[in-house]
Amino acid sequence: MQAGPYTLELKNNTLLMGVLNLTPDSFHDGGRYTSIEAALAQAKKMEAEGADIIDVGPESTREVLGQRTATSIEASTEIQRLLPVLDVLLKECRLPISIDTYKSSVAALALEAGAHMINDVWGFQRDPDMARVVAEHNVPVTLMHNQVGTDYTQDVVHTVIDFLKRSIDIALKAGVAEDKIILDPGSGFGKNVEQSSAVLARLGELKALGFPVLIGTSRKSMIGKILGGVPSEERLYGTIATTALAVSNGANILRVHDIKENKDAVKVTQTILQHTTPVLS
Repeated sequence: MQAGPYTLELKNNTLLMGVLNLTPDSFHDGGRYTSIEAALAQAKKMEAEGADIIDVGPESTREVLGQRTATSIEASTEIQRLLPVLDVLLKECRLPISIDTYKSSVAALALEAGAHMINDVWGFQRDPDMARVVAEHNVPVTLMHNQVGTDYTQDVVHTVIDFLKRSIDIALKAGVAEDKIILDPGSGFGKNVEQSSAVLARLGELKALGFPVLIGTSRKSMIGKILGGVPSEERLYGTIATTALAVSNGANILRVHDIKENKDAVKVTQTILQHTTPVLS
């Protein structure tokens, strides 16, 4: 998959997307990277540790066990936070830059400035102009499942797949190239622990749609809940467990806060998976 001058090798591979939040209120690192200097330093650190993509978030979409707890902001605030940092990242980093936004006006300005990818947490189903913007710039896009609350009238995995089929249809009708689409089941978004766990355990059903899949479980509340209510600072080892499972189940991209630790987990898991057939001594 081509992202500007960068090639994302997704076939039989798992890449790491480093999280760079420019927000004061993100659940794990809110307030740490609100200055240009701090954001650049973190991006360079992730690059040095082996990140494949940097995902820049100007608005928090924080949820706790499927219930949104973040405060929505205007597009103008997103743009004010994003563009100065984006300008520096594009000059200083040698990685594709993804923009985490569901607003077409933010996406348009970011892509015009040189961003390489879009990560839409509402899968083109919140802002009706997002698909057109992405299509016009011919960039990769992550389409994520989302909903308000955790009530489902049918099986959660089937619901996620139905939603993402609609997102794919919107994308293709707008002119987004089929080979530019990445799917994300939205771990923790409109899902409680059991629902998020089912999505990860049954990832093969989503993979059957034929598109690369991104998983974002890093330090999320589902891990904290499973571990007895621990805060995000104590969820790294739990995250590593979900990383190994996601790789085993075919995830192509992992969106994570901690590059080095997850890089090691991916490498070990992929190495072991190469030996699923009998080895003769």
